[in-house]
Amino acid sequence: MDIAQLKTLIHVAELGSLSRAADRLNIVQPALSRQIRQLETELGVPLFERHGRGMVITDIGREVLEHAIRILAEMDAIRTTARSTGTSLRGTVAIGTTPTVAEIVTVPLVKRLRDAHPQLNVRLASAFSGHLLDWLQRGELELAVSYDPKPIHSLKIVPVMIEELMLVSADPESSVEPEPQRFSALANGPLVLPSPRHGLRTIVDECARRSGFELRAQIEADSLGAMIDLVRNGFGATVLPLAPIYGLVQSGILRVRPLTDPTPSRKLVIAYPADRPISPAARFAGETFVQIAGDLVRSQVWLGRMLTSTTEEREATTNA
Repeated sequence: MDIAQLKTLIHVAELGSLSRAADRLNIVQPALSRQIRQLETELGVPLFERHGRGMVITDIGREVLEHAIRILAEMDAIRTTARSTGTSLRGTVAIGTTPTVAEIVTVPLVKRLRDAHPQLNVRLASAFSGHLLDWLQRGELELAVSYDPKPIHSLKIVPVMIEELMLVSADPESSVEPEPQRFSALANGPLVLPSPRHGLRTIVDECARRSGFELRAQIEADSLGAMIDLVRNGFGATVLPLAPIYGLVQSGILRVRPLTDPTPSRKLVIAYPADRPISPAARFAGETFVQIAGDLVRSQVWLGRMLTSTTEEREATTNA
């Protein structure tokens, strides 16, 4: 039994297909099939049921899978401990964020990383959550800031915050203190929203369903910049977090109203790979992101509730 076999087990179990696992891991399919057979022979139990539609993990295979995930996590912890020498971080850290998060944290995140470790290079990617998690699993990213993904065996998920979503419009009465708006008011439109494939749209559609109506967007745009420009020019209202438009709200260009009955929200998380080592640079970047998010929540630039804290904050609480 070796690490490669355990990694293969995790990815095949998650994807239910040798061919898709081979594509993700960039390894030829016969090699992966051989690793699974060798592991089954060594353990003396069938880990998967094979059929025409793919591979389904068995009950005993699921138990082995849980052990495999823990083993890889422990090995990663050993490597991290060994590498924590207190020296300056070098090399490149690849970070992925969703567009709304990128709008908020790109500059402060890069500044803090470079100030702390001038020899550390930063590579940034911005995309929908699904794309980010796929790149993370393929090894193209080291961490991804994403919105509430479904459980994935090959990823370690760290909850960061619950983010509140607001009704955003270009309202000439921006000097008036905004009153909360019932979600059902969105039925009257007009609306500028992302397409149904976007996670934000899924949340808004679900809130509409709970309010007893079907949401209809007059304009769909899968670009944050395009959505904001369309709202600014009076084509309709949208639903967004406050943070990426905070400056436009402060200057009176855009207006936000809290939404109630129900209040739309979403969970922001940091995803790391569970099947390969997490570099000290990636861990530091994740801790730095949590610190920035906490600062923005406390200053009410980013409306929401923190679900985690930095290592320094946890240690301070423990020692208090």
